[in-house]
Formats: sequence, C-alpha cells, structure tokens
Amino acid sequence: MTTIINGSSPSITFSDGSAQTSATRPFQNRIINGAMVVNQRATSVTATSYTVDRWSYNGSQTSKATVAQSSTAPTGFINSLGVTSSSAYSITSGDYFTLEQPIEGLNCTDLAWGTANAKTVTLSFQVQSSLTGTFGGVLYAGTGSYSYPFSYTISSANTWTAISVTIAGPTSGTFVTTNATCFTVCFGLGVGTTYSGTAGSWQASVLRSVTGATSVVGTNGATFYITGVQLEVGSTATSFDYRPYGTELQLCYRYYINTSSATKTTMVANANYGAAQFPVQMRTAPTVTLSIGSGTASGINTNQNGFYAQFTNTTGADYLASSEL
Repeated sequence: MTTIINGSSPSITFSDGSAQTSATRPFQNRIINGAMVVNQRATSVTATSYTVDRWSYNGSQTSKATVAQSSTAPTGFINSLGVTSSSAYSITSGDYFTLEQPIEGLNCTDLAWGTANAKTVTLSFQVQSSLTGTFGGVLYAGTGSYSYPFSYTISSANTWTAISVTIAGPTSGTFVTTNATCFTVCFGLGVGTTYSGTAGSWQASVLRSVTGATSVVGTNGATFYITGVQLEVGSTATSFDYRPYGTELQLCYRYYINTSSATKTTMVANANYGAAQFPVQMRTAPTVTLSIGSGTASGINTNQNGFYAQFTNTTGADYLASSEL
C-alpha cells in the first residue's frame, strides 16, 4: 500500500489498485445516527424529548404529534424518524414543532465558522410526507441567535425524495469549539411567524423554519419521515456515509447510555460498593439514574468515564447515563 499526495487532496492506493481519497475520509458525516438505527430509548414521544439517539422532538404544545423510530424507509435504509400529526392544529405566531440534532463543538472545529475562513457545508437527506409543498429547516448557532433558514420541496406525496442544501459557512456569529453545542440542525414540522424567516442567508435571529412552510401538525393524521441525514464539508452531497452499527452506537454512547436488563451488574448483598465503567468517555460527567431490582443505592459519584455507588441488599442494577447537549 502506498500513500500518494496530489496537491492538497491525499489518497491511499491499495495493492488491488483501489484508492481512498479525502472524499471518503472517516467521519465525513457530522450527523450522528443519521440513518435513525440506534434507538436506546425505544419509545414514542408526544412532547419535547429525545427520540432515536441524538435526535430530539421539540414542541411548544404537547400532544400535537407522535414521533418515533419507523421501519418506513427508502432503498438502502431500514429505519427513519417518523412523525404523525395528532390533530389539525392551527399554529400561532410563537409556536414551533421541530426535529433537531445539536452538533458538539469538538466535532466541528475544522469548519472555522464565525471566522473569515468559514467552510461551506452541504446538508442532504431523504424525506417522505403525506403532504406536498415547500418545507423548511434551519441551522442555528448554539447561542440560538444566529440562524440559516433553508427550504426544500416535496412534490409527490408518500414518495421518498432526496434533498440536498448547500450552505455557505458563516463568517460572523459565535460557534463554540468546546464540548458544548456549536450549532443545531433543525427540521420544521410547523413553525409560527416569530420563528420563521427568509431562506438562503445567515441572520442574527432565533429562527426554526422558513416563512410560509408547510405545517405537518396542521393536518390531522399527516405523516413525515426522514432518514439518511448527512452534513459534510463541501458544496456537493456525496453518498450517505454508512458507518458500522457498532461504531454508530459508540458515537451515541458519548451522549446517552441505557444498559440492558440482561446485563445487570450482580452485587453482593449488604452495603457493598458497585462500580461501572462507561464503554466510551461521555461528553460530560453524566446524570446517572439507577434501576434496581431490590434494595437501595446511595452516594452515586460519577465522572466522564464511569460511576460508583453504595448498594444495600440488591442483586443488581441497570443504569441510564445522560450527558446530552
């Protein structure tokens, strides 16, 4: 195997003559769980909450839609994130209903957003809805007050449509490069005028969609499915970056871990300490919630790598660890 440097675009040539270029570099996709396959919570939600891993549903009103992992998917995928409207809700100016993923600052330091060297990115995804028309979304800074609205069109109902949107990197605004939120990718499902703006430019406003976009929650029983979400550097959408499931799961573990009841840690009865090491270093010292079959636990101490607690009269415990953005 030889490495060939051609200008600024490195490639690796293998013995069989095949090559890997910078276009197929690891972590090409800054979205985690873009194919919606990792679903540790395994539940549907009707109010603001995380759904499939790394994706949250945000609604200014409860019970206007049900959001859950779905097996409805286009060729090449097995899952999507599905939304079903619960009523014909007329949104007010201050309403918002969205699907979102926050991007950690440590995963986008190379973008140089907020500087003169800001890089252009392309957002691509596959979407299907029972409705047609213009839909909207936004990329917005972690500070929340700097946004780029974008629009896209679904022309045929109940038909998977591939969308790509190219977004010039912002040369202004504050985009952190720490373990806090650098920016959030947001898809509107019905957003009022207060949080809607004109597509195609960065704006110093708190926005979540484009003006006049189709409202999914505005039609009773309307459906919306999305999968294959990818955000990458450059002006062209490339094929979806399929990472091994185990790799995707490990990326999700940085933010949320839900242990299986089949893997309870066995504890010896009577005031013993139990400890668990997380499979990866989490984003921050997480909030840990224990599920104990019997007995009690106290004095939970946690850091990014694991936790320990004092157990009394228990045979084992599951845990949830959350360090979501």
